[in-house]
Amino acid sequence: MSRASIEGDTALHSHGDTPDHGSRKGYRIGTILSILLTIVPFWLVMSGALHDAATTAALIFAMAMIQIVVHVVCFLHLDTRSEGGWTLLAFLFTTVIVVLTIGGSIWVMYHLNTNMMPMPGMDGPVR
Repeated sequence: MSRASIEGDTALHSHGDTPDHGSRKGYRIGTILSILLTIVPFWLVMSGALHDAATTAALIFAMAMIQIVVHVVCFLHLDTRSEGGWTLLAFLFTTVIVVLTIGGSIWVMYHLNTNMMPMPGMDGPVR
């Protein structure tokens, strides 16, 4: 076989415009970041390093959001290059729908609780 036919055959069987499925380095970085982003909040709670509960909760929430991004990028490989950006767009659309559903449910439950008629013998809404 000539070299041209081998190269043509390779090009024929290549994946073309498909995204990279990750490398060992990417998985290692993702794993290390995930472990750190799990251990640090656990340490914050167990050691009581911050005496303000609101600050501790805010830091834990921030690290959880960062960990979601790490998982999406390092393990799910969602970026603007994969499938022309459609997978990232679908993921963002799903995220918006989930946030609207959860936020709307909490909003409705809060207002139902606030506006409920008090039961006999109770003063004001149930807390």
